[in-house]
Formats: sequence, structure tokens, C-alpha cells
Amino acid sequence: MTADPNAATQGYPVPPPVHRRPHPVRPLVHLVPALVAAAVAVGLGVYGRTHHPAGTAFNLAGFSSTSAVKSWLASTAFAFALLQLVSAFMVYGKLPGPSWAPVLHRWSGRVAFLVAVPVAVHCLYALGFQTYEPRVLWHSLLGCFFFGAFSAKMLLLRSERLPGWLLPLVGGLVFVVLTAIWLTSALWFFRTFGVTT
Repeated sequence: MTADPNAATQGYPVPPPVHRRPHPVRPLVHLVPALVAAAVAVGLGVYGRTHHPAGTAFNLAGFSSTSAVKSWLASTAFAFALLQLVSAFMVYGKLPGPSWAPVLHRWSGRVAFLVAVPVAVHCLYALGFQTYEPRVLWHSLLGCFFFGAFSAKMLLLRSERLPGWLLPLVGGLVFVVLTAIWLTSALWFFRTFGVTT
């Protein structure tokens, strides 16, 4: 006698279907990016405060001063950050946009960050963490906070099971801080010394 392996078994109870509950959001997963953000911000602040400022780190031909170079680079970073903000609204369906809006969002963020790095390096190396007037103090604090918040955002992008509100909140915070940095540096420079190269 041969048994049909495909025949339904009789006499055995059918197991109930397995209902899996979604995994709860683990707060420790979100704590790591926050701790990294704090470490980056504090580390940059400590370095900027303890490092002896060199006075200058770079200059580009065609610009009248290092401050002009930094102001134009910061303005370029801010323009790409604006483009990233608009593309984020497209990605989240708040604005109509092309199918390639996610690519635009990623690349505008990458360019904004890459253009901002030489400015930050110059500020830290050449000027350090300065506190001699309120605008400069705020600029120093916001610069450190920006790179901490940016680090947290990059780590959150790799996390699974994020609450839907968390990434837009952190991305919005990064944009707001970059805007404040631009207002306390490049815009101040252009208003004080004129739009010059």
C-alpha cells in the first residue's frame, strides 16, 4: 500500500493560522542616532574651542577673500537644501512632482552636504568655536548642531520600522538649522560687505 503524499491528512487537527503582531518600535533603536548626534556636535564644539585657530584654511582664485568663498559655498549649499525641501514635499505627496523626485531629493542633499563640508572645515580649523558676539556664538552652536543632526538623519535612513513622522521631523530640523547657519553667516556677509566675489 502506498500513501499519496499530497492527500489531505485525516484525523489531525488543522493548526490555527499564525497571526504575527507587528514589532513594537524599540526606543533604543532611535536612541543610538540621538547619542551619535550629541557626540558629533559636542566633539566638533570641543575641537573648535580647544584648537588654536589657524586664521585661514583655503582660498580660491577669483574670490576677494576666504569669507567670500565661504559665503558663496554656503549659499550654494542652502540653494541645494531648498531644492531638497521641495523634492521632499514631492516624495511625500504634498506637492506634485516627477517620478524621479526621490533621485532629485537624494542628490540635492548629497550636493548640499558636500558643498557645506569645506565651509565647516574652514570654520573649525581657521576660526574655531567663537563666542565674542551673539551672532557668532549662535553660528558656532548651530554649526556643531547641524552636523550632529545630519549624522542622526543618515543613521535613521538605515533604520527599519521608523515611525512615519520621525524622518521628516529630523530632515526638517536639519533644514531649519542650515537656514539659520546661512542667515548668521552668508546673508550677514552679503548684507555687511555687499554681494561680492
